[in-house]
Amino acid sequence: MKSKTVAYLLWFFLGGLSIHRFYLGKVGTGILYLLTGQLFLIGWIVDLFILGGMVDRYNERYGFARA
Repeated sequence: MKSKTVAYLLWFFLGGLSIHRFYLGKVGTGILYLLTGQLFLIGWIVDLFILGGMVDRYNERYGFARA
């Protein structure tokens, strides 16, 4: 089960390296974001708003109940 708290901490402190996307298994977009500077910082800001939903979808996909 992935944690929203951990995801947001990774986004805040290591977001420039796309670590939060790798944490959630989004390797393709993680590499894209890493190589483009978070899509010129726009992606980093967008992730602030969608990260919670990404964690929920990951947990639902792999059979973890919502906390």
